[in-house]
Amino acid sequence: MSQNSKKKIPLWVNIVQVILVLIMLAQVYMYFFNHQMMTDTGVTVEGAPMLNLVYEMGARTLVMVIASIYVLITQNPKQYLVVLLMNIVREGQEMIIDPLFPVSNAPVSPTADFWIHVVIVAIEIWAFIAVFRLIKN
Repeated sequence: MSQNSKKKIPLWVNIVQVILVLIMLAQVYMYFFNHQMMTDTGVTVEGAPMLNLVYEMGARTLVMVIASIYVLITQNPKQYLVVLLMNIVREGQEMIIDPLFPVSNAPVSPTADFWIHVVIVAIEIWAFIAVFRLIKN
């Protein structure tokens, strides 16, 4: 076992990752099984081309869930960095996309949505830095 894999991921980083997994699992459920929820957001889920896109989004999100659960189990800091980077990129894109193209039943205004994502991305960057420092020490 390498020296880096023996280093302990901080509990708060694991908690953040578990919360992100739960959010992504809810999205996966919506993509695969709850098309009414998607329809309520204003997304049209009719016809093969739209279902293709919806199921591809579900599959890609499911892969992120599997990778996230894997790093939660292994606690390997280097692998954790990859998953945290994926989360930062995903949430960073949502930070721009969600306010520009809000859904019909959005619980908050586009401005509030932007700031919520800023906080989420900041926490993810903080977690990335914490794990990166763990590897470098």
